Amino acid sequence: MNLDRRTFIKGAGAGTATCALASMLPGSLAALERTELKGTGSEVASICEMCSTRCPISARIVNGKNVSILGNPKAKSFGGAVCARGGAGHSQLYDKQRIVKPLKRVGERGEGNWQEIEWDEAYAIIADNLTRIKNEHGPEAVAFSSKSGSLSGHLFHLAKAYGSPNTFTHASTCPAGYVIAAKAMFGGKIKRDLGNSKYIINFGHNLYEGINMSETRGMMNAQMEKGAKLVVFEPRFSIVADKADEWYAIKPGTDVAVALAICHVLIEEELYDKAFIDRYVTGFDSFASEVKAYTPEWAESVSDVPAEDIRRITREYAAAAPHACVDFGHRSTFTTEEFEMRRALYAANVLIGNIERKGGLYFGKKASGYNKFAGEQVAPVLAKPGVKDMPKSDAKRIDMVDEQYAMMWSSGGIYQTILDSTLEAKPYQLRGWVMSRTNPMQTMTDRARIVETLKKLDFVVCCDIYISESAAYADIFLPESTYLERDEEIADKSGKNPAYYVRQKVVEPIGNTRPSWQIWKEVGESMGLNKYFPWDNMDTLQLFQVGSDVALLNKIKQDGFVSYGKPLMLRERAMVQNFVSAYPNATAPDGDGTYASHLKFKTPSGKIELSSDKVEKMAPGRGVIRYREVTMKKADELFFIQGKVAVHTNAGSQNVPMLANLMSDNAVWIHPVTAGLLNIQSGDKIRIYNDTGSEEGHALVTPGIRPDTVFAYMGFGSKNKELARATGRGVHCGNLLPHVTSPVTGMNLHTTGVKIEKA
Repeated sequence: MNLDRRTFIKGAGAGTATCALASMLPGSLAALERTELKGTGSEVASICEMCSTRCPISARIVNGKNVSILGNPKAKSFGGAVCARGGAGHSQLYDKQRIVKPLKRVGERGEGNWQEIEWDEAYAIIADNLTRIKNEHGPEAVAFSSKSGSLSGHLFHLAKAYGSPNTFTHASTCPAGYVIAAKAMFGGKIKRDLGNSKYIINFGHNLYEGINMSETRGMMNAQMEKGAKLVVFEPRFSIVADKADEWYAIKPGTDVAVALAICHVLIEEELYDKAFIDRYVTGFDSFASEVKAYTPEWAESVSDVPAEDIRRITREYAAAAPHACVDFGHRSTFTTEEFEMRRALYAANVLIGNIERKGGLYFGKKASGYNKFAGEQVAPVLAKPGVKDMPKSDAKRIDMVDEQYAMMWSSGGIYQTILDSTLEAKPYQLRGWVMSRTNPMQTMTDRARIVETLKKLDFVVCCDIYISESAAYADIFLPESTYLERDEEIADKSGKNPAYYVRQKVVEPIGNTRPSWQIWKEVGESMGLNKYFPWDNMDTLQLFQVGSDVALLNKIKQDGFVSYGKPLMLRERAMVQNFVSAYPNATAPDGDGTYASHLKFKTPSGKIELSSDKVEKMAPGRGVIRYREVTMKKADELFFIQGKVAVHTNAGSQNVPMLANLMSDNAVWIHPVTAGLLNIQSGDKIRIYNDTGSEEGHALVTPGIRPDTVFAYMGFGSKNKELARATGRGVHCGNLLPHVTSPVTGMNLHTTGVKIEKA
């Protein structure tokens, strides 16, 4: 068999499915003790939680001892499949290191000494401490943080009932860059239509390792089935670089220079969509004036990417417009100029007019807006459970210290300000921290500072499945049921048309665990906040969402994933025509057969803002996208970058038995020339260090990285003894990253300088 690039891509996809299937075979984890599982034994449609993508799944009990986990075939964009992480969900379920009963700390924080207690005792201790802090220092003295998504809503409801404004997701440690940039330019989040792209430019968004099943499959299909060209700019030869048509080992932190040079060529050679710019964009003249100096030759001097290739790639990209896309990314090489980088990537899309076009960018079509276009209720509109007369805090959030971060205050907050408030009383002293399924020891920077914070606080509560590195410093640990053991509200999963899905219990909880929604409701009730939690159970909340339409609720539960109507992109004539044909009362199309006149943006100007007066007011000098040189390392240091791996989810899965067996360590990638100068060979024990911290690991000598750069997969090297499989395995990235916050986005800095020597 002859293997070419596309055949290999196809093989990679097949391998993913096979790995997931193998993980479901009965007896594959025979070494673990198993109790009889209780459940219906029939297929249950639900939602995975082995990563933040939360793919629709179909699961069932097999022979009372195993759980089969497959993709939900009704969620077509996900391909009815799961990845290696998703297939390993039953391994987490059975893990003997899972905590299945509440724990109370015994001894000093971080010592690892615990005592099992009952739920009532745990709630009483939490109520006593939180009430004391509230009475002595005010409710704002307690911060509440959670992994975003379904897990955050109930904890943040408790925070509001308690009276604290200080709620935080993981945004500033992961997705805030592209979220805030989109908020500034478009007025809200925007999606990629990679599956229909003919030309994709990628700046280190490694969808073939940091897998998002829908987007990953979309890009695979674009490459395999539609012949899309993929160009990757990334300092290392990642899996996505390996599957690309062209890879450029760009200098870390210079992505914005290449992106601005692409914009320069589009404008100078008049390859941009003038009609689109005139109709939908403001600030073009200011932006064009700014990028005039950012020539490909200048970009080459900054990034090491050849100028002639930047020009050629830009021309090819423009020729494929509007069915082309510059991927705005997720996590790539980070600098303090994250905001400018993401805006520059968006700008390269805006210039070719690919908004609401196949293969470009588009806005999610939720039920209410979709129904207005259709002239009838094609999709049900879910109600949002709420409680009247919730307490209103007079205190400012602890991250409200600088106006430039204003867009983050309602977008997850600047998570690391918990450290500033605790250690430096900025803007006031924090006393308590309640966290749910979040592990700042791994995801934030400067681990030593986080340890200092957790030791200083009066009271710390953690709700999780395992005693994570951060949970090891809690006073009370509350064991949450895994995603296979709990029900949750119906969630919106709309794309080009409205869609909903729901998480449902597949098995009864093992041990004495509880779902987080129940935990936080009962914590609230233990503090006398009963009136703010009027629902009895999850059934009550789900029925409220569907307006007591039992038939609708049963339909959603039966299918697990329900999609309504025809796919719609406002500037795609064929899609609009199919939409109008399906709905007789639909809004009449424009003269050109599209809904182009209905494309609006929730910005101050109502247009896409390439230059923003709002941003300029918040952060003087940043109204227009521009390049700023940054220094991320000392002259005698190497760049240190990190990334995701396909079999793990940051630090959330290193202790899951099956996934720990697949990958338990993170070797440090070093170029052969650099390794030769340091007398290092593959497998050698090494020390990687800087002014922030020091770690020991082992080397992987490879030409697949720049000589001035080293790389490690993130999430490894835990330092608490409770995670027996993960502790001491590999390099702990957060122990090497300094406490630096990027302007406007409020993000942690994830690129720094390090030195390396033999251990």
